[in-house]
Amino acid sequence: MNLNKALLKSKQFDENDEISEFSNSFLFPKIEGKKAIYFCGNSLGLQPVKTKESVLQELTDWAELGVEGHVHARAPWLTYHEQFSKTLAHITGAKTTEVVAMNALTVNLHILMATFYRPTSKRFRIICEAKAFPSDIYALQSQTVFHNSTPEKSLRIIAPRLGNETIDEEDILKAISEEGEALALVMIGGVNYYSGQVFNMEKITQAGHAVGAIVGFDLAHAIGNIELKLNKWKVDFAAWCSYKYLNSGPGGVAGVFIHEKHSSNPATFKLAGWWGHQLNTRFKMGDTFLPTPTAESWQMSNAPVLSMAAHRASLEIFASATMPAIIKKSKQLTAFLSSLLEELQQEQFFKEMFTVITPEQRGCQLSLLFHTKGKEVFEHLSHNGVIADWREPNVIRIAPVPLYNSFFDVYQFVSIIYSFKNL
Repeated sequence: MNLNKALLKSKQFDENDEISEFSNSFLFPKIEGKKAIYFCGNSLGLQPVKTKESVLQELTDWAELGVEGHVHARAPWLTYHEQFSKTLAHITGAKTTEVVAMNALTVNLHILMATFYRPTSKRFRIICEAKAFPSDIYALQSQTVFHNSTPEKSLRIIAPRLGNETIDEEDILKAISEEGEALALVMIGGVNYYSGQVFNMEKITQAGHAVGAIVGFDLAHAIGNIELKLNKWKVDFAAWCSYKYLNSGPGGVAGVFIHEKHSSNPATFKLAGWWGHQLNTRFKMGDTFLPTPTAESWQMSNAPVLSMAAHRASLEIFASATMPAIIKKSKQLTAFLSSLLEELQQEQFFKEMFTVITPEQRGCQLSLLFHTKGKEVFEHLSHNGVIADWREPNVIRIAPVPLYNSFFDVYQFVSIIYSFKNL
């Protein structure tokens, strides 16, 4: 492998990076006093520099104003969630009335399934993907039991074909067609957390709707990572967390999308709560729930302001950088990583060691499946200042995040793996 050529390329790419300045908006962990090479944004994004200031603002307003902060804080808490709608709509390809920041991911999935999974004796089946994030599977399994069925009876899990690590989308579309009028819900991760495979959400949604099913997606590994056009694709619902690519802190406030055909319809069932009630009469404390005619009506409780303050610090960066610029760099950055790994695997030593299982339909994550010495390579990376992600039994996930990773970071990562053969 020609490392000098790779180094030169990385420097050229970095010189032409249109959003490189945003890396200064984040705080990097240090390993033995040196800035870490952080490739774990698909698990927990870095802390924005302004996060502490944003959270302290709310703590100060709380200290100085007490309950009056709901109205008189610099960002009034009563309508705190509203400040996120524009940027979340930009990131997800939605209308501002279709998105809201609230709760946590799996909580939101259950809340959304209360609306969108209403099985009958004839239409009760659910399609999901194999190796979905475990929490999604647990949620779907428990929903089937909640509705007096069983996972064995109600769930159809689409797995990769024998010998493959990723799912052939034709198998998903075929399963939707085969289930037909029995299919109630398709619920798939927009980006598979394990392999990094991006699913064609538009095609899946069209296929689901063609048989009369509801289609929703877990966007935990998609939001802030890939281009989304949820409104245009006519996705029924989606949910996400904010602590991965959205950099909003561990366990940060999550969010949902509900298509306008549902969110604007007052007859659409949802589990009701105070904060979903129309704002102009909310504090009259009436006994009848009057839903806000937007996705906000799925809110139950008032906004977790301290968590949302961290969310605000990150979303301000997305608003400045813009998703088209982020995605453009992401494709370049991941393609550079992919090309260097391909070059590395021209040597038999590395060809026998690992396989990149992430297909071309991807975001910024590449998953390396190790046939041998996976743990040793992971420890070697860690000892050399790389923070990556190990997934049992034998996968290292690498996510060069365009907002804060550089092409030089990619070069360093590959050169460190290359040095493993000399140990």
